[in-house]
Amino acid sequence: MQYLNILNRIIDTVVFAVVRVDTIERGFEIADGCLAGGVDVMEISYTNNNAGDVIQSLKEKYGDSLIVGAGTVLDTETARHAILHGAEFVFAPTFSVDVAKLCNRYQIPYMPGCTSYTEMVTALESGAALIKAFPISNYYGPSLGNVMKTPLPQMPLLCSGGVTIDNIHEWLENGIEAVGVGSLLTKGTPEEIATNAKKLMEEVKKFRER
Repeated sequence: MQYLNILNRIIDTVVFAVVRVDTIERGFEIADGCLAGGVDVMEISYTNNNAGDVIQSLKEKYGDSLIVGAGTVLDTETARHAILHGAEFVFAPTFSVDVAKLCNRYQIPYMPGCTSYTEMVTALESGAALIKAFPISNYYGPSLGNVMKTPLPQMPLLCSGGVTIDNIHEWLENGIEAVGVGSLLTKGTPEEIATNAKKLMEEVKKFRER
């Protein structure tokens, strides 16, 4: 059930923070701001060597109040390292069958980055929980969901890049299940992050109440 619980939390929150931090302390500040604004999902990128330590520290401090996963996971070695440090989901800018198998083995939702439609379908067939349209979300913009779901309506999509407070409703209207947000949820003071998180979640609430 852990797999489904994590996936449902991500889809229920919709918004997740895409985080690259140099210190664990900054990770805490970002988490405090996100949680205060209603965003309880964070992706910690493995572009930083301390990603595993940040994930572990966040889970130790915040427990179940915060869902923490690993991002920029390119291979099985990184995926297993992340899982052993407490990662509850795995994001990647690429698709790897081997990473998909490893994540499925340990019941960790895997969300690979795909550019082509063939790649997306192959990833689904390999057990991907959500398809991360990357880096094409910036190219298509909010219409991406409609474009990709026309031939395959059941395709579960997330985007990372191009989402703002002003346009998040357009992404959701076009069928995107979850959106990754960078600077709005990672720059500034915890209070500024909380303000941005609250505004994003208010837009999600408005969309759902229509």
